[in-house]
Amino acid sequence: MSDDENGIKGNAGDFGFPENGSKAKARRKPRRSTPKHDGGAKIMIALLAGAGAAFLLALVLLMSRLEAEEGSNGLLNSNVGGARGVDDQILAEEVAEGHASPALLQQDRQRKRANKLVQHIHKVKGVYDKKLAKFKRAFDLPDGNPLERVIHEGEAEMDGIANALQGKGKKLKHKDLQKDFKDAIHEDNEKFDRRKKKRARRDREKEESQEEFADEKSPGEKAEKANSHGVGLEKVAESDAKESGEKPGHLYPLFPPMPPHKMAVDLFGEEIITNTISHDKPTMAGIIGILQTFLQKLHQLLKDNKNSSAQEVIDAYFALVNKHLEPFEHAYRDREIFPVREDESIFMSLGAYRDHLLGETLKQSFKNALHPDKLFVGAVVQNCFGGDDIVATCRTGVEVKGKNERGNPLTQVSDRPPDVNGIEQFCGDPDYVKYCDSGQIRVLYVNETESNGPTTARYFASKLWGGETYFMQSDAHLRFAPEWDRRYIEEVKATKSYPKAVLSSYPPGFSEADPPYKGGSKGTRLCTCTFSDSDVEHKIIRINTGNSCQKEQPTQIAYIAAGFFFARAEFLIDVPFDPFLPWCFMGEEIALSLRAWTHGWDIYAPRKNWITHQYRPGRMGLPKFWENTGRVFGRPGPGFNTQLQTISIQRIKHMVGYKESGTEALEADGTEVVLTDFEHYSYGETRTMKEFLDHVKIDVEREKCGHIDWCNECTLD
Repeated sequence: MSDDENGIKGNAGDFGFPENGSKAKARRKPRRSTPKHDGGAKIMIALLAGAGAAFLLALVLLMSRLEAEEGSNGLLNSNVGGARGVDDQILAEEVAEGHASPALLQQDRQRKRANKLVQHIHKVKGVYDKKLAKFKRAFDLPDGNPLERVIHEGEAEMDGIANALQGKGKKLKHKDLQKDFKDAIHEDNEKFDRRKKKRARRDREKEESQEEFADEKSPGEKAEKANSHGVGLEKVAESDAKESGEKPGHLYPLFPPMPPHKMAVDLFGEEIITNTISHDKPTMAGIIGILQTFLQKLHQLLKDNKNSSAQEVIDAYFALVNKHLEPFEHAYRDREIFPVREDESIFMSLGAYRDHLLGETLKQSFKNALHPDKLFVGAVVQNCFGGDDIVATCRTGVEVKGKNERGNPLTQVSDRPPDVNGIEQFCGDPDYVKYCDSGQIRVLYVNETESNGPTTARYFASKLWGGETYFMQSDAHLRFAPEWDRRYIEEVKATKSYPKAVLSSYPPGFSEADPPYKGGSKGTRLCTCTFSDSDVEHKIIRINTGNSCQKEQPTQIAYIAAGFFFARAEFLIDVPFDPFLPWCFMGEEIALSLRAWTHGWDIYAPRKNWITHQYRPGRMGLPKFWENTGRVFGRPGPGFNTQLQTISIQRIKHMVGYKESGTEALEADGTEVVLTDFEHYSYGETRTMKEFLDHVKIDVEREKCGHIDWCNECTLD
């Protein structure tokens, strides 16, 4: 381990969807983004010719049925929303409740009919909202397309019917949705023609543009000026999108990487968050705003719980995640937040804890990339900025200052200035500032006081992914060989299991005085494990390297290293990072490996190394997050962090199958909160947990790791 940190059913002949469109997929495959075309009308015509025609017809017939039956003297014995009519449902419920009354007064029966139909209407609306969202994603349709507009018209009519049934108003006049849809197509075609005519003038318009923000030097200055003048978010996004050419619109408005702690809601308003969570209109700025809001609330939680027990702190933290992060997680669960771009772009996830090499790591990565224009970084900068109202003074780590008379090391923790900001170093360099201005550097700043370990930092960093083809997770103290980006892309494509393949290894080490890294040494193979005997680590499984065999093609290994892995970005859909692992340092690698493999991802060792890593023994005296935890809670040393980890690590041990971490044991111990939303961040359905443990020769009951022949001998392609 790195030492760092419902579709609607209808009766036959009614309005069922075509048979070939109603079959459920046996297995979800990674979705590929479709190039966006000007002129949504062409896409709409295609939809009408196929599944879209059935979709629209279902809605039109539904409206007609609702109107006819609602107006037919209350005889609402319909099949809308299911195979059984409303009266049949009411009678069945009364029988089940033991008070069926065939002679029920007509007035009471009518009231029940109305209520039941209202329930159906709300259910139908929910289903159609989901179907619409699915069509938009599948065909990459823009907001406000003709299909969306006509569906919303139909839903508005359903609302009118529901209100009339409840005595809240008159039923809306019937809309000819088929005519409305044709009109919308015509209108969209006209818009397309107008855009086509303007295209020839685009360059001149750009040069002569009188946009208020065109002359500003940076995204941050534009956003600040927009805020000070009361200019809306859409205006800034429009200006940025013009300047961005073909770059994806969801990355705009650009959120500036500097200065630290600039708040997204201050720049763009609360709508940036509500659009992302509630309206299926995610933006990178909106995601950063969500994470910043959580961190603000976490700061207050830490102040309020300074004297609380470890269990009370964990309970409060999980409640905070449920309130401020879970709505975002729920909104995009089991699907990508942004379309995956098929442009060979790479997203590099960096969690940096008070790291003096972050700036140099960024420079190295861009300088040595074959295609730096396709490299995007999501950095979580956890620094001591000074002046914090919880811990005011920055401190060093435990530094060795010499030896005592018995030859034992003399250690000391001292005050120190605020940490160097690696983002400032990178963005302030004339050779690299263009990558900051173009939105390729996305940053979340975290006060040291809110830092609670690598698992949380990696969760935050994964949320800064913006649709890039590949996802790479690494530490923030690396050096890179020339053309490292091309080499890792070629290597993962060479695997037999691609696209569901993960490259991972422990990179070789370097010292800061070493010459530039050339790369090319044999990649390590993660083939062994042990059950830790440390009291602090609670018998968690630690992974390690095995034999250094090699074949002509990449071969599979057993485990994923948290400090470096490389995969297609669909990995984030299948194996989303877990927000419920605070103050936890150990166990993330066995959890990642188990989750990825059971979701159908095979793990490979790269045959050669193209990055190198600074390994950091304790004698270097660098700050550790568990030391910060002690200061935050007024209990110096690592002890209180260990108490917190003792609870949170049970989530991982429960996943792996430790008997002492079973559900009954956790409930008896009062720590069952660690199972919150466990099903969403656990093993997959492609392969079972038992199959994984057999695959890697782990006996949890006996706490033994066996020899993995296929891994150590490179025999599994």
